[in-house]
Amino acid sequence: MKSYDLLPIALLSIASSLIAEVHVSELFSDHMILQQEASNAIWGTAEPNEKITISASWGAQAETSANNAGKWKAFLSTPAYGTDHSLKIQGDNIIDINNVAIGEVWLCAGQSNMGWSMGNSFEAEQEANVILPNFRIFKSAREHWHEPLDEKRDRLDRWKTCNPESAAETSAVSYYFGKKLHLKLDVPVGIIVQAFAGTPIEGWMPWDVQKNNARSQLHKADLDATAQRQTEQMGMSAEQAIAAYNQELVRYNAQIDAGETMKNKVKSLAPPIITKPANLGHQYPAHQFNAMIHPIRPYGIRGAIWYQGERNSKNVPQTLAYREQLALLINYYRVSWNELSDGNVAADFPFQFTQLPSWNPAQIEPVEGPEAVWSVNREMMRLTSLEVPHTAMAVSIDTGDAVALHPKNKKPIGLRHAYLALKNTYNKDIIGSGPRYQSQTSKDDTLTLHFDSCGSGLVAAKDEPLNSFAIAGKNETWHWATATIKGDTIELSSPNVPAPLAARYAWAMNPSQRNLLYNREGIPASPFRTDNWPLFDPTAEIITVLKPSKDRSYQSKDWQRPAMTQ
Repeated sequence: MKSYDLLPIALLSIASSLIAEVHVSELFSDHMILQQEASNAIWGTAEPNEKITISASWGAQAETSANNAGKWKAFLSTPAYGTDHSLKIQGDNIIDINNVAIGEVWLCAGQSNMGWSMGNSFEAEQEANVILPNFRIFKSAREHWHEPLDEKRDRLDRWKTCNPESAAETSAVSYYFGKKLHLKLDVPVGIIVQAFAGTPIEGWMPWDVQKNNARSQLHKADLDATAQRQTEQMGMSAEQAIAAYNQELVRYNAQIDAGETMKNKVKSLAPPIITKPANLGHQYPAHQFNAMIHPIRPYGIRGAIWYQGERNSKNVPQTLAYREQLALLINYYRVSWNELSDGNVAADFPFQFTQLPSWNPAQIEPVEGPEAVWSVNREMMRLTSLEVPHTAMAVSIDTGDAVALHPKNKKPIGLRHAYLALKNTYNKDIIGSGPRYQSQTSKDDTLTLHFDSCGSGLVAAKDEPLNSFAIAGKNETWHWATATIKGDTIELSSPNVPAPLAARYAWAMNPSQRNLLYNREGIPASPFRTDNWPLFDPTAEIITVLKPSKDRSYQSKDWQRPAMTQ
């Protein structure tokens, strides 16, 4: 085994000291929340073979013993939702955990737009006085590692009750999602936020899960080649990177031990991160999984929401692979959580994902080509939601920003995730999604599209004709269509297409300024296509999406959209 495959010296010393007494991670701490009416996994370390007893204020008890490596796991049953509970974990020492809630718990994971804080989003001022003691938030610092970690290195992550400070610093999408569930269900709700900016989907699942995926193979090969060049040309070896990391980790732990919490006036202290060589960096397959997902399994959860995809949408060949990759990730999370929890987390737990919002200049052409990479990713997500059971997609094309990659209009996305969960998971009598394309029929010069989830009826965003549909005939040339709402259908026609065969809706990087389709509940329809024509020419030069130029004076502004009424 190579030296850089070993746990850092600093971690070994911490681990050895922790095994001297019963220890649990910050997941099991004051203000925590457990999934209701389930058998929840609780785990940690102790002396080898030490007996562990967990006692709950509601009368449940669990017993286990640490194995020869000093690891233990027990399962504690919970009743229906409640608050003001406590836990006692006892071995040779005692850990008391207070202000424990029982309710609904959701994992919230992804890249930077999942991590984007509520305090930096539009409408944040409306949450300035929020006090919701039974809405619980657990948010971790960004970490990655080249091997699975049993415990995160972030020593400041812990459960917090929802107040102005904890609300402002947590993920906006997760916050609005969790808050809506909490208020609508009238039970305690907890969110576990694990987000890392600029990370590909390859980083969020183990290599063995994706090793047969062609795109994952290419991604790994590119980073391996980059790492070799960095080592040869810059003298940047893995061993040197690990040694430097160990020194930084010692400093970080010393600061925490001294009671420090802030890096500067606005940023909290966080564990160090390796950036080079590339095979130890944050882009490499499995590295976010190893440090941010592996250590929190199999914490009892009801389901998960996911917001990631920008990093996998640089070009069309890359994003076409996202459909398979997302399905792989969902399946692995479900199977592994179920197995590690001894079946107590459902093998098909709800998994919701966020369709990419609008970005780049507003749509002008009826259908944009391979340069509109995000339109392809949106279609891959839409198809995944149809193919993978118990999944759902929050549509976000009326959010975003023409310039900024991190739009501030996150509230609609969080609320739409909540609508989906309330409808699909909690069986509430609401409309969970916007209009969903089902099928098409044609007669003469008219193409008719059929929808479900129409709610109280199909409507346009503005009191003007819909102008976001395009149709084409056998020559595969797209033209803007005249669109007429007829009940739960839309009739499309164009004088330029006498015999229409296919339609596309909002097929562009940024269709947000067109007159989009909604239901009367204020939820938009997803972009879609009814054709199966090739989305790019494999013999042509690959087009890469570029960031729009951003003037220093640029100020993001929210967009007009129909109000959501539920």
